[in-house]
Amino acid sequence: MSSYHIKNLEEYYQIYRKSVRDPENFWSEIAEEHFLWRKKWDNVLNWDFSKPEVKWFEGAKLNITENCIDRHLLTKGDKVAILWEPNDPSEQAVKITYKELHERVSRFANVLRSQGIGKGDRVCIYLPMIPELAISVLACARIGAVHSVVFAGFSSSALATRINDASCKMVITSDGSFRGNKVIDLKGIVDEGLKNCDCVEKVLVVKRTEHDIHMEKGRDIWLQDLLEAASPECAPEIMDAEDPLFILYTSGSTGRPKGMLHTSGGYMVYSAYTFKNIFQYKDDDVYWCTADIGWITGHSYIVYGPLANGATTVMFEGVPSFPDFGRFWEIVEKHKVTQFYTAPTAIRALAKENLDYVTKYDLSSLKILGTVGEPINEEAWHWYNDNVGNNKCPIVDTWWQTETGGIMISPIPYATPTIPTFATLPLPGIQPALMDEHGKEIKGNLVSGRLCIKFPWPSMARTIWGDHDRYRDTYFSAFKNMYFTGDGALRDAVGYYRITGRVDDVVIVSGHNLGTAPIEDAINEHPAVAESAIVGFPHDVKGNALYGFVILKEVGESRDRSNLSKEINQQITEHIGPIAKLDKIQFVSGLPKTRSGKIMRRILRKIASGSDSDFGDISTLLNPEVVEEIKQGAQ
Repeated sequence: MSSYHIKNLEEYYQIYRKSVRDPENFWSEIAEEHFLWRKKWDNVLNWDFSKPEVKWFEGAKLNITENCIDRHLLTKGDKVAILWEPNDPSEQAVKITYKELHERVSRFANVLRSQGIGKGDRVCIYLPMIPELAISVLACARIGAVHSVVFAGFSSSALATRINDASCKMVITSDGSFRGNKVIDLKGIVDEGLKNCDCVEKVLVVKRTEHDIHMEKGRDIWLQDLLEAASPECAPEIMDAEDPLFILYTSGSTGRPKGMLHTSGGYMVYSAYTFKNIFQYKDDDVYWCTADIGWITGHSYIVYGPLANGATTVMFEGVPSFPDFGRFWEIVEKHKVTQFYTAPTAIRALAKENLDYVTKYDLSSLKILGTVGEPINEEAWHWYNDNVGNNKCPIVDTWWQTETGGIMISPIPYATPTIPTFATLPLPGIQPALMDEHGKEIKGNLVSGRLCIKFPWPSMARTIWGDHDRYRDTYFSAFKNMYFTGDGALRDAVGYYRITGRVDDVVIVSGHNLGTAPIEDAINEHPAVAESAIVGFPHDVKGNALYGFVILKEVGESRDRSNLSKEINQQITEHIGPIAKLDKIQFVSGLPKTRSGKIMRRILRKIASGSDSDFGDISTLLNPEVVEEIKQGAQ
């Protein structure tokens, strides 16, 4: 029985038991059978969570791009590796085969070398979702340079912070980007950011919008001419399994971003293994993850995981609402997409629109649906299941983090029976534990606590770039010998996990621990409500009380707001109990969100508590303007 491809529940339990009983042997077999190594490891695993230090496949030599590209050339050279769909549907889609990808990555890698980039140098990539984004990531990996992709929606100051933190030697950007009906001046943002960066020597510029831009003499170079002059062959840099592959920044709760460092060998094995199982990928499938490569989801499940499995992976430049709200489904029909992976935020936004946007397209090619970024609420799950999956596509509600590198808890299609709002069972090799506030593990089922992981897995981040103490303090100090995820979870009668939200989203009201996620779910069931966010604020009697920020479905909803508030509280009482009723309800037009769709609750908490203190850098939010509006309307 191959542990690499799980087909049913019995097989899952068998493989899971093996993975927990003898993790080193389990991962060693998978790594040896399914990947190309230049030299085998001397030692599978070395770890100590007290330091914390984790090393997988120590002493092994490899290059991840040989596994993602070169090894497929003989058998799949003419197969499409990347299928790029542009922002504007009237522009031609681009299909890049594995052979073409090999040549384009090699040329780009040679350009990097010719511009003085070598093994260990950091390269910041600030590009829209165009093929050059995936190609530049792979070109860095080809020569052992460490890529740091910054989502091309971040402000110049957020970009500068990340460039300086990693001391990047080069920035790769474009003359601009198309996003819906907008053109964004990316190069102008880079120029502004680089006023505060001394470490950057060169800026490579991709032509996309053909707009006139400023080119700094001696620093900025058009990429195309260099690519044309470069050789189409580039020998890969042979890396140690524990050599850095990339840095990816995740927002810290204190405001300063954390550069999570991922390494080559373990990350490759785990991202490829989870991709294969969670999406049950077969050879002729066309897989589409709608995320941006600027996020970990794009790294693991647009680039590395799919390509390591020889898959066809779709890259989409645009947004779900342009030219209309049927764009996702038009692409599914056009490319006969088989696996579709998106965020609950996108599903909720599309569910608010007319159903005709979905029904006019043929979605019969779909086999598996997935969600990522936050737990999906029940109403959105059913809408997705009924209208997109036609009740025949398993939904994988995947739980994981930038820090984990790959999916940790998720159903496996056709193996794990799904329940809406539950991420279900841990993947092989993942050993979750629920802890109480006194640091004791809570055993058994029908329990809830803080979600920790008690044993290392191959793709976990090894440190925060340049700040190992912060890494230890953030993830390993709360519970002895445990990785603390920062999330709360409950385990039901059969051992399924449901993520209840960030632990800092647990509000203690009159001595009751109330997770905000179930309350939000209850509110969102109200027919007039599109989305909500709950935070706690100080209360003289209860210690904390609950404050709800609620977005209504119809702009200009004419219903009596005070009646609506009563109905919302009635809904909460019915679903959870009167203890969870909201003391304050504020109707808002939007919520402050990060670009990956996470609600920035620390801002809402400050507003709810009447604090006038600094909100930190809000320029990286999707909608910074909404903060002032909410503040003005606060009660």
